[in-house]
Amino acid sequence: MSDLLPAAPEQFPAENMSFALAGPAGKLECEARPASADIARNGVAVVCHPLSTDGGSMHNKVVTMVDRSLRESGLDTVIFNFRSVGRSEGAFDSGHGESDDLAAVVAWVRKVRPGAALWLAGFSFGSYVALRNAVKLGASALVSIAPPAAGRGWDFSQVELPSCHWLVVMGDADEIVDPQAVYDWVESLPEGGRPHLVKMEETSHFFHRRLMDLRGVIKNAVKDWLPEPRHV
Repeated sequence: MSDLLPAAPEQFPAENMSFALAGPAGKLECEARPASADIARNGVAVVCHPLSTDGGSMHNKVVTMVDRSLRESGLDTVIFNFRSVGRSEGAFDSGHGESDDLAAVVAWVRKVRPGAALWLAGFSFGSYVALRNAVKLGASALVSIAPPAAGRGWDFSQVELPSCHWLVVMGDADEIVDPQAVYDWVESLPEGGRPHLVKMEETSHFFHRRLMDLRGVIKNAVKDWLPEPRHV
């Protein structure tokens, strides 16, 4: 893999760049994407992809739209493949090892963007990994797209809930994650710690024909949470 991708840069790149980051189970395939200088904010968002064993990767179209939405909001972004996906090494580890992968990416972000606000985002399984690590990694904001809160084998009941800004977006026609289970889960959370929930009508798990609507939902929801402008 190291023959195919350059090593992780010592600075956040000025242009989109794919690279190999040393992870806990081998190399991790990553891509850093800077926001336009005229809108840049002092923050970096790391976006996590859906379930590896179901074909999830950093090139998933929902991940790509989440990434685009946050970059258009002024955040630099990083997408990456969990262990066993694409050119990332290692074996699938049911969210445990994937949490370590996320921590490695965040460590690189903190090295190259010291002092920047950390945002975490994820789609489906990726939202579970982002949520279960939000407190430990010190996230300033969290974006959860179609979180599998029930029926998919991921235990949300033991997750330490973040106190940061938090957006949950759920399609009411999701055929993989039960929408009502997600609504019930959000309602069960302590009142002061509930996320901002957006229910998207006639929307499936993969947001078919609704990706541009998802973009608008995310940008509108997070606009008041953004960190200060970053002068570049």
